[in-house]
Amino acid sequence: MIVALIIACEVGFWVLLALALAVRYLLNKRRASVVLLLCEPLLELVLFVVTAIDLKNGAEPSWEHGVAALYIGFTVGYGHYMISWLDGHAAHRLAGGPKPPGPPKYGLARARHEGRLWTRTLVAVGVALALLQLAVWYVGDDGNVDSLRSFQWIALRAAGIHGLVALAYTIWPKKEPDAPQDGDRESRYAKERSGR
Repeated sequence: MIVALIIACEVGFWVLLALALAVRYLLNKRRASVVLLLCEPLLELVLFVVTAIDLKNGAEPSWEHGVAALYIGFTVGYGHYMISWLDGHAAHRLAGGPKPPGPPKYGLARARHEGRLWTRTLVAVGVALALLQLAVWYVGDDGNVDSLRSFQWIALRAAGIHGLVALAYTIWPKKEPDAPQDGDRESRYAKERSGR
């Protein structure tokens, strides 16, 4: 049941987001789109409440409860980022707005970008860890909480791996390729034409 609800929440997230963007850019109703976007957190609240009720009714803590906590954490950490990204692309495609810039590709700017993403991962993991710990305390000594504890370790490992990736961009920044000089390009073109 929890897995079906997670899937329903994910589908609901994208449906609400698509509706909100359509209402904003096709119908030009900004307030209505904000109301639709404010419904997004209700999906996570429903998932949280249903998961808590499931545990209260005596369900054995399982991987489904762990996935629910990770899903809620991810939505809290990355939800606003994803909505903003999609809003920029919708404004470009549907309302003639400027094309949103992509993430930086090189140097310190890329390292800062990766660091900001890692901060979002830390928020997501923090929320998931807190929810999992609340579930552990809620179940108490009456049930087996090993699966909940294993998901706490999964969340911590994900934060650690992402942290190492972000750190790698700082230690070994990707360098911008040298732009070819006009003379170089012309001489290369001349060589290609002459068959050398």
